[in-house]
Formats: sequence, C-alpha cells, structure tokens
Amino acid sequence: MAAPRADTRGVRLLPLLARTLLALGMVAVPALGGVLPEDEADVMYHSYSGGDITVQGPSVLIRKKVGDNLSLTYNYYEDMISSASIDVKLSASPYHEIRKQNSFGADFLHGKTTYSVGYIHSREPDYIADTTYYSVSQDMFGDLTTITLGYRRGWDNVYRDICNPALPAHPVGTECPQIINDPTFHQRADHWGYTFGLTQILTRNLLANVNYEIDTDQGYLANPYREIRYASPGGLGFTLAPQVYPGTRTSNAASVLLKYYLPWRAALTGSYRFYHDTFGVTGSTLETDYTLPVWKGWIFDGSVRYYTQTHATFYSDLFPYANYSNFMARDRELAAFDSWTLGVGASYQFQVPQVPWIHKSTANIRYDRLMIDYKDFRDALLAAEYGAGREPLYKLDANILEVFLSIWY
Repeated sequence: MAAPRADTRGVRLLPLLARTLLALGMVAVPALGGVLPEDEADVMYHSYSGGDITVQGPSVLIRKKVGDNLSLTYNYYEDMISSASIDVKLSASPYHEIRKQNSFGADFLHGKTTYSVGYIHSREPDYIADTTYYSVSQDMFGDLTTITLGYRRGWDNVYRDICNPALPAHPVGTECPQIINDPTFHQRADHWGYTFGLTQILTRNLLANVNYEIDTDQGYLANPYREIRYASPGGLGFTLAPQVYPGTRTSNAASVLLKYYLPWRAALTGSYRFYHDTFGVTGSTLETDYTLPVWKGWIFDGSVRYYTQTHATFYSDLFPYANYSNFMARDRELAAFDSWTLGVGASYQFQVPQVPWIHKSTANIRYDRLMIDYKDFRDALLAAEYGAGREPLYKLDANILEVFLSIWY
C-alpha cells in the first residue's frame, strides 16, 4: 500500500507515518496461512514535535469481515500542522493547516490466495493526493512461503497558498489573515509503484522477509515553497530563487528482515534496507527491535534505527551564482545526513467487563526520539550572524508520541 504524502511545506513525517500505519494495521502485509485479519477497531492520537513544528491529530481504523472470504477496512487520519520547516521559513509566512486522509481497503481470500485492493484520498489546502493500490499474495509449500506482488498508482494535484492580495498588507513575520490558492499556480504529479515480497518460515523460531520496490514519479516533483539560494553581494550574502527539478524520478529499494522468536516468548528483529534513485540519493537503513512479554498482559518493545543518505546530484546549500546548473535544489530531504531513532513502547491487554462481544482489547503507547545531523544543510536563518555559507550545520531533534486503543470483536 502506498504511504500517505509525507511532506507538508517541508515537514518530514515519514518516521511518524510509517510507524503509525504499522500500528494501525494499514500496511498490506499478507497473513501467513491464508487467514483474513480479525475484526478490529483502533482509535489513536499521534504527535510530532521538532524543528519548531508541531503535528498532531487523531486516527480511527475499523476492520470488519463479511462472511468467511472478505474483509473490509476503513481508516481516517488527520494531521494538524503548526508551521513550516526551516528550509521553507526563508520564504513562507507563519501558518496553520490541516491534512485529512481517508482510506478504504478490501481483502478477498480464495483458497491460499489473498487479493487486496484499496483507495487513499488525502486532502489539504494546497495538496490533493489520490492513490489506488492492488496486491495478490499466495501461500505455498505447506504455508511456509508467502509471495506477494503489488502495484499502486497515484495522482497528485499541487497548489500554492498565498496571502490574499486583496487584503491590506500585514506586518512581516505575522500570520496572514486569509490564505488562498495562487490562481496562477497548479501542477500535477503522477506516481507508479511495483513491489515484490517473499516471506519464508526458515525454522520453527526464525522467519525471513525479503522485499523489492521500484517507484517512478513524473510531473511536478519540487515543493512550491522551497527556494534555492545563491551567493550575491550585499545584504545577507545570498539571494533566493525558485527550485528547478527534473520531471521524472525513479527509485529502487531492497530490504531484508529476520525475526527470531526466543524461548522465553520474546522476539528479536533485525532489518536492512538499501535505497537509490535517479536524483543521486543513496540511503541505507539498519534497524533492530526487541519485543518482550513480561507480566499479566504487558508487552514491552524497544528499537534502534540508523539511517544515512548522500545528497542529490543537483543539491546545494548555497549555489555560487544564479542559474548555476539546469537543475537546482535546496530541499533538506535531498541533503546528506545521518539520523538515529530510539523508540520504546508498551502494550497492555485487558478484558472489558460486561461487553461479551469484545474478544480482546489493548492499550498501547509508543515514544520515538528522532535525531538528524545534516552534513551539508545549514541554518540560513543565522546568515546575518555568521555569514552566508558559514552558518552552523542544522540539527533536528524530534519527539514522536502515539497513544492508541485497540479492540477485537
């Protein structure tokens, strides 16, 4: 299944959204043995705070089987975003906006084959994204092996918010009293994705999963609020100019995961993922996770994730002069950086008295600490103090919190 849009005026939400989707069961991972997911309802609150940005909101998931062969899923997800990221603040006014996402999915089981289909609609004032996804998974060799093939197709409409020019000018640095879409700006982006997955039970205690994914994006792939900067005399020592991106991007990602079930009912997971795209970005992710049931329904989880990437070939924090090359970007997501994510979580299983139709219920909490060190992206807001190109390298520390309640009925 395609992930929701991960960037709102430069807010990097992938770690939060990926963990959220896993928590809510919205990622299309086949169940071993050709079994449909159980009837379930989740209610969640999520919060991201870092880089002077706060993103928070609710999410609700409902999954219901219809007969023995069909399972239907609905998910509502909302982000309330407080501000722009640091590389957008050079040119954007303070603002608040809300992104709302609705997802619908269906899984159909026929023998040992599961067919999945779904639709995702995400909307915010300046970005509308629609995605459909399809997958088929087949269990074989005594249900020890599961092969999954997936396809997704996305259509995005990109707009740009501006302060209503019909209103009186507002003081610099203050929030615009009325934001509207720029009538002169409307762009499109199209996305295609193909996935292959193999899950293999190697021993009674060891499970392996291998995935390969190829994605192609075409159209407007930049951010209308981000701008490059190039060296110029006077003032702060730089001048802003629009970014110029290629019109296509193709990425490849391969990952391998091993999960080992320990004798004391705990589980240890290790994974590695390699990524490369035609922008020149190469990334590697290493992650380990330890899950331990402890006492009377309590389960604790701890994880460590390390990620590193190179910068895009047309990225620069400060270009030497205007029109330096055909393509130019100062998007911090295309910069070189290292990041660590340390996470802890807890789940408590309990029974709801006097409600016999609820078979099981859990209360869950998850906290992640995200720490990013940029290697070639500087805090341009400090140019007046240090000089253009000599500002400190930017560091981002973020706190991610998720609290959710799940019931199976």
